[in-house]
Amino acid sequence: MRVFVTGGAGFIGSNFIHHVLATTDDVRVTNFDLLTYAGNLANLQDHEDDERYTFVQGDIRHSQAVFDAMAGHDAVVNFAAESHVDRSIEGPREFLDTNMTGAGSVFEAGRRHEVERFLHISTDEVYGSIPEPDSFVEGDALEPNSPYSASKAGADLLARAYRVTYGYPITVTRTGNNFGPYHYPEKMIPLFVTNLMDGRKVPLYGDGRNVRDWTYVRNNAAAQWKVLTEGNPGEVYNVADGNEKSNKELTDVLLERFGCGEEMIEFVQDRPGHDRRYSIDTTKVRDQLGWKPEVGFEEALEATIRWYRDNEWWWRPLKEGGASDRRGVVGGKG
Repeated sequence: MRVFVTGGAGFIGSNFIHHVLATTDDVRVTNFDLLTYAGNLANLQDHEDDERYTFVQGDIRHSQAVFDAMAGHDAVVNFAAESHVDRSIEGPREFLDTNMTGAGSVFEAGRRHEVERFLHISTDEVYGSIPEPDSFVEGDALEPNSPYSASKAGADLLARAYRVTYGYPITVTRTGNNFGPYHYPEKMIPLFVTNLMDGRKVPLYGDGRNVRDWTYVRNNAAAQWKVLTEGNPGEVYNVADGNEKSNKELTDVLLERFGCGEEMIEFVQDRPGHDRRYSIDTTKVRDQLGWKPEVGFEEALEATIRWYRDNEWWWRPLKEGGASDRRGVVGGKG
C-alpha cells in the first residue's frame, strides 16, 4: 500500500507516520507538507534513510501540485491544516484558505485519481460546546464557534458533498485534544511543561474551567490507521481517549509533577467565544472497529513530560522563535 499523507511534518501527522512505519512492513508513505511554522522535518528525522518514506514539499492550496504528487497512491490521509484557535481569531483568512480550499484540492485530487481509501482528519470543535453530562455523537449538528472550527466544519461538509454529489466516499474522524511528543510549544501542555522547566509561570485562560478530552497522540495515531484500513468509507468516527479534565485540573496536575504551587499560575483574559466543554461519544469507533486507547492518561502524561525533558534541542529553538508568546492556549489538534 502507498499512503499519501498531507501535513505529515506536523504534530499529529508525524506521529501517524511514525506509527505506520513502526507497525507495518509493506506500507510506503509520502509526506506532502508545506513546512509552515508548525511543520518540522526534525519530527521525522529517524526515517530520513527509510526507503519506505518520501518527503515532498508542497502546498495543499495548489491543486495541480497535489494532483501530481498523489498519483500512484492507494490511500490518502489529510492532516494538513492551520490549527491554533488564537491565530484564527487574529487572522481567519489563512484558516479558510488552507482548511477549506486546501482540503477541497486534496478531495478533488483523490476523486480524480480514484483513490479508494480517503481519510480526512477533523476535530471535535466542529460540534461546538456541550453541557455535562451529554456528549456529541457523529450525527449531531455542527455548531462551530471559532474561525478555526468553522473552517474545519466547512471541510467536513464538503467531504459529505463529495459523497452525495460524486459518489466519492471520504471518511472523517473528529478527534479530541491531542498531546504528546513533537507538539508545537504554543499549545497548552507543551507550553506549560516547557515554561515550568524554565521556572516560568503558566498562562491560564479565564477561570480555567473549560473542559477538554485529552487524547494521547500515539493512541490517536493507532485509531486513525484503524479507521483508514478498516472503517466504512464515507462515514464519520469520533476519536478520543475519554480523559475529560478542566484546564485548571490539568494545570494542577502539571504543577504537582514539577513540585510547584498555584503561585505559578498567571490567569489571563479569556479568549473570545471560548467553548466551555468539548465531549464526544466514541462508542462507534470502539464497538465497530475494536479500537481502544492502549496508553492511559497518567502514563501518557508522564511520557510526554519526559520527552520534553529529553528533547530540549527540539523545542527550545521553537520557543525562542516566538511560540512562547502565545498566551493562555488550550488547543491540541495541530
